[in-house]
Amino acid sequence: MTETENAGTDLPHDRKGTVSMGPGWNMTGELSGYDAVAEARSVRNVLDIHWSRICSRLQAEVGEVEYRTWLKQISIGPVDGDEITLNLPTRFLRDWVRTQYGDRLSALWNAELPSIRRVELQVGRAEPVADPAEAGDGGGSADAAPVAAVDERVAEARSELSRHDLAAPLDPRFTFDTFVVGKPNEFAYACARRVAERPSSPGFNPLFLYGGVGLGKTHLMHAIGSELTRGGKVSVAYMSAEKFMYRFIAAIRSQSTMEFKEQLRSVDVLMIDDLQFLIGKDNTQEEFFHTFNALVDAGRQIVVSADKSPSDLSGLEDRLRTRLGCGMVADIHATTFELRISILESKASASGVAVPAKVLEFLAHKITSNVRELEGALNRLIAHANLFGRPVTLEATQDVLHDILKAHDRRVTIEEIQRKVAEHWNIRLTDMSSARRARAVARPRQVAMYLAKQLTSRSLPEIGRKFGNRDHTTVMHAVARVTELMERDTAFAEDVELLRRMLES
Repeated sequence: MTETENAGTDLPHDRKGTVSMGPGWNMTGELSGYDAVAEARSVRNVLDIHWSRICSRLQAEVGEVEYRTWLKQISIGPVDGDEITLNLPTRFLRDWVRTQYGDRLSALWNAELPSIRRVELQVGRAEPVADPAEAGDGGGSADAAPVAAVDERVAEARSELSRHDLAAPLDPRFTFDTFVVGKPNEFAYACARRVAERPSSPGFNPLFLYGGVGLGKTHLMHAIGSELTRGGKVSVAYMSAEKFMYRFIAAIRSQSTMEFKEQLRSVDVLMIDDLQFLIGKDNTQEEFFHTFNALVDAGRQIVVSADKSPSDLSGLEDRLRTRLGCGMVADIHATTFELRISILESKASASGVAVPAKVLEFLAHKITSNVRELEGALNRLIAHANLFGRPVTLEATQDVLHDILKAHDRRVTIEEIQRKVAEHWNIRLTDMSSARRARAVARPRQVAMYLAKQLTSRSLPEIGRKFGNRDHTTVMHAVARVTELMERDTAFAEDVELLRRMLES
């Protein structure tokens, strides 16, 4: 940096390199006719400019991951003579940064400000700007208060950002008010409410929510988080099990596992979604186990969700499963017709688009397994009506949602196919999985394999297992053979097509 570049931003210092008070200060330290608050702000602004430049250099030198892990949380403290204080939130971080980057920080500060010769690293938050007006008669106190308040808010914001760097943001749409309660989910809803009102209540820590896909587990977890953070006094960290694993692996690679641990264990409420993704990840399970114990022992709340109950998560370590099951376990059952109607009516009412009752009943009958898909279908209908200015009708619903409705048509099983084919050709059902190779048995078996490939979503190996643990190449040969015969033999093709229609009806 040239002298010209440094001149506009350098701190005031005397010939010896010591930071001076600047003009306007007399021997007793009293003010003599200038704005001391403005001077303090100016000094702080100068420091912030230099620190911004230093951070840019550090980021370029050490890389993004290393910088975010170790150096991003540093905040500027006061300047005392030729020494500047830098604050870090934890003792571990302070010791590590002092060992690894202490000399480099001193060199960079000295390059930016020759008057700064030493850097002192301490545990603490950013110091408010010192107010010289306090040395006077108090006339500047009205201006000083905002300065300190602003710095305090900045410090808190920085601390909060670093604290929750690992967490995913909460979705504002998922609240208790937007959650439709019915018999299948009322118990889980009540438990979630209890945790949101009184976290770490006896018998409710941990709270374990389980149920199928799209039934509302994630919605309830976001609702708990939103309710707890509304007052701003409770820190909440929400993340998926996959993200937990990913960030843990990243911490291992960057040798920052202690920082990872400290960040997670400093929150008041930890929420982990889709815990089943930790099955088979032994090291990640162990880390979660220790984090779980540390938080519970400290009286912090844990909320976990999965697709199965703790006892059915067979891939988890026994010690983890037993601890997950020692709190409140609440299941969310598959939705009933009445609950699906209630959900659709609530969403339709909120959209402002008139949706006939017969359309809602049609959707509730057709899409039964997944609330998320049910809401998606309704949103698609509403969007189509808004874009084209057309009313929502049953005919339009069938047309717009033809792909979704087709996927939810009655699913044919391999067992059904085997039974129908065996009846059609008058052979025993057991012949479908037997080793017999007579043409009277082999041909119907090949047809059944062909129809299983056409009418189900099963893979070739899965189909082969249903037919006496046959190899997937056998299934491929059967499909190719039946296709060839249908092209050559019209009567045979008609038989296969008849079986297809019977199975699909």
